[in-house]
Amino acid sequence: MTTDVTDTGLGTIRAGILGGGFMARVHRTAARDAGGELRAVATRSREGSRDAALALGAGRAESNAAGLLEAGDIDVVHICTPNATHAELALQALNAGKHVVCEKPLATTAPDARVLAETAEARGLVAAVPFIYRYHPMVREARARIARGEAGDLLTLDCSYLQDWMLLSSDDDWRVRSESGGASRAFADIGSHLCDLIEFVIGERIHALSARTRRVFSERSGQSVDTEDIVAVLVETESGGLGTLLISQMAAGRKNALTLELHGSRQSLRFEQERPEELWIGMREESRLLLRDPATADPDSARLQRVPAGHPMGYQDAFNSFIADVYAAIAGAEPDGLPTFADGYRSAVLTEAVLASAADGGRWVEVTA
Repeated sequence: MTTDVTDTGLGTIRAGILGGGFMARVHRTAARDAGGELRAVATRSREGSRDAALALGAGRAESNAAGLLEAGDIDVVHICTPNATHAELALQALNAGKHVVCEKPLATTAPDARVLAETAEARGLVAAVPFIYRYHPMVREARARIARGEAGDLLTLDCSYLQDWMLLSSDDDWRVRSESGGASRAFADIGSHLCDLIEFVIGERIHALSARTRRVFSERSGQSVDTEDIVAVLVETESGGLGTLLISQMAAGRKNALTLELHGSRQSLRFEQERPEELWIGMREESRLLLRDPATADPDSARLQRVPAGHPMGYQDAFNSFIADVYAAIAGAEPDGLPTFADGYRSAVLTEAVLASAADGGRWVEVTA
């Protein structure tokens, strides 16, 4: 089971949330599950802050971000605002002495993300990015089996993250324009999750990549678009494993289909985020479908299993476990696998490598940071 911060001796962790949309609701639910108290919410306007505070059940509404960041009764700030605001708000929060949970991408440029990672480390603050798919128990099971050598040497990867929410030209969102979402959309938004999960599970980094991107519509709802809809990437890992990654927000019928398939010299492993209770294990002589069960799982997987086998767990459970680890770290624990601002910086480096490769016709780019 995850660590309960109420048992640490620190007392109740007091949270503030910047933003009031879907992700703010997810963060609110997870913070409460971890024993935290939502003290305040702020959005772009006084009226928006009031509405968000009522919807989220916060203690009060701050009229703006500055008021929340300067408040003396907040220990951790959750940043759930548009991408282009993340770096500035996160840096202000760190400089105010707050612990931070910042939605990805941590920053829209790698240099900005690096500053944030270095600032968090220098100030000794907990600073985390919600790469929450690490917190599905069967992901931890796959990671443990690979670390034990059961899969053998990594040969190939066949991975994807597919959605369909931008399939139509009438589908629109602030993320499609770089001034609010950053230079990359599909990769920075969901490809970042996929690459983080790959590196986390296999225990090594992507060493080089070749990428192509596609923007299907130049306009959405009558406004110009300057970010990509689809990304295809060839990757090579540090050990020489070769892989294909497909990221699309225009795959009809696919809602949140993150799939990780890894082929080793002894076994293959496949995890599908939309079927998080399962881990497929392929072998030459047979294949198995392993179902989540804390009684037989690796200890790192078992600690994240909040309910017995046969009681399905999903996305919010994974997010709750992530925030529980964040709050435990604030209280002085060192939970394994917590994604930090250093991981957010790594993601920004990968994003810039993908964009650089695509801009140069798909040339191979080494990923050095």
